[in-house]
Amino acid sequence: MSDHPPSGRGRSPAVSRRTLLRGAAVLGAGAVLPGAAAAPAAAASGPAGFPSYRYLRPAFDKKALAYNPTGEFIFPTIRGTAGRLASPMGRYYLYYAPHDAPGGICLAYADSLEGPFTEYRGNPIVARGWSPHHSVSHVSSPHVMWNSAAREMWLYYHGENTTTRLARSTDGVHFRYQGVVLNTGMLPGTTETSYARVFEHPIPARGSRYVMVFMRNSTSNSRSIGWGWSRDGISWTYDREPLVRPSEVGAANISGPHLLTRNNSAYVVYHTSNGGMRVTEVGGDFTRRVHLGAFHYPMSGAPDNGRAAAPSFGTDGGVHYMFYEAGDRLGATIAIAREV
Repeated sequence: MSDHPPSGRGRSPAVSRRTLLRGAAVLGAGAVLPGAAAAPAAAASGPAGFPSYRYLRPAFDKKALAYNPTGEFIFPTIRGTAGRLASPMGRYYLYYAPHDAPGGICLAYADSLEGPFTEYRGNPIVARGWSPHHSVSHVSSPHVMWNSAAREMWLYYHGENTTTRLARSTDGVHFRYQGVVLNTGMLPGTTETSYARVFEHPIPARGSRYVMVFMRNSTSNSRSIGWGWSRDGISWTYDREPLVRPSEVGAANISGPHLLTRNNSAYVVYHTSNGGMRVTEVGGDFTRRVHLGAFHYPMSGAPDNGRAAAPSFGTDGGVHYMFYEAGDRLGATIAIAREV
């Protein structure tokens, strides 16, 4: 079982596969490839050798959920529980949330990554009002990291969009509040700092053990990918410049980043305002900027309806899966895709 498997570019049965890698090997750091290319690629071939993903099923029937205040859900995180949690409800926990107010961090569970997932009846496990810690319009974008040093599930989430927060749990269900880890005051010129994901990824030159990737919105209303590093996952240093700018990859806005590692390097996958996902190699020390093109194409039909976003990855029995936000921004559901 692995939370962060090698993963990659995918397609739907209705979308033809295209390769965007021509020339990437010789262009080097900072290369920006075009948004399309002529030659088709093999079905299991993707940037840096990542596999492809094909839509499998929804993670659950959102209309049947007991907690469903807005009819839409975003930002899945899938985590394995075996060897981590005592007496878990299932082998896998899926965290997700509504986007709109009141939001609320939610949990579902299953014994297989193919689902379907069963809703935890105590949802939301974190609400917008958590006295005395916060009272906000909404909480959303849950990213849960297994912290191997603390042997806890660490939940990073936003509320409001200006602020990323941390809570910790020994059972993955009941959390205790840690505090604010990022807000716009820490990054001058930003109006939003949210949709963060955190990973154990040491960078020896910085003396750090963890990295964070997140969405940053500027005062000019341009959403880019930001990043930071930390020794303990609580106190952070943030790069004042974006890790990836939308103009570099042919988009108006980009968001929902996820870190993947492969071939002794690191890659950031993110979705764009064009509807699909792209991938950029940043290197193990985050000093590279090689834009490798398309990672996953959304289906034109349901549930994607032209938009696939905010991926999270898992492995079950050696098979790779991608959980993602499928559909329009205010009507999305959580979908499961399996490697081809």
